[in-house]
Amino acid sequence: MELVKIILTEDHALLRQGIKKIIQGVPGLQIILEAEDGLELMQQLETTTTDIVILDISMPRLRGLEAAELIKRLYPKVKVLILSMNLNKDLFYKAMKIGVNGYVLKEDLTRDMHAAINTALEGKTFVSPLLFRQVPDESPPVVS
Repeated sequence: MELVKIILTEDHALLRQGIKKIIQGVPGLQIILEAEDGLELMQQLETTTTDIVILDISMPRLRGLEAAELIKRLYPKVKVLILSMNLNKDLFYKAMKIGVNGYVLKEDLTRDMHAAINTALEGKTFVSPLLFRQVPDESPPVVS
């Protein structure tokens, strides 16, 4: 199995370290760089090749959705997973319109991070189930 290279972008150092621990426990996954915001991430992408960017939606300087849009335009082969603690579906739909490969709620990180990475690598889109669990009649959109 080829090593999957990941750049982790999260402005809160403690959360970044927790995510790193979740990912490092899986053979074949490696966090090659970390960034505190979207601008730092974009600078790293100029000189680094990666498979996946894990990107907090709410960061200073260059926000997550803005960075995701740039990544999808400049580096279309890079998979993008958005992290959010916000249940606002408008943000989710904006992320899907940009073409991200996953939308993971931070409260579901421990359970869903590996599934999100695997789903993105398969060329599909991962959506945290909790995002659509709050309204009984609402089900997640079908994405491929």
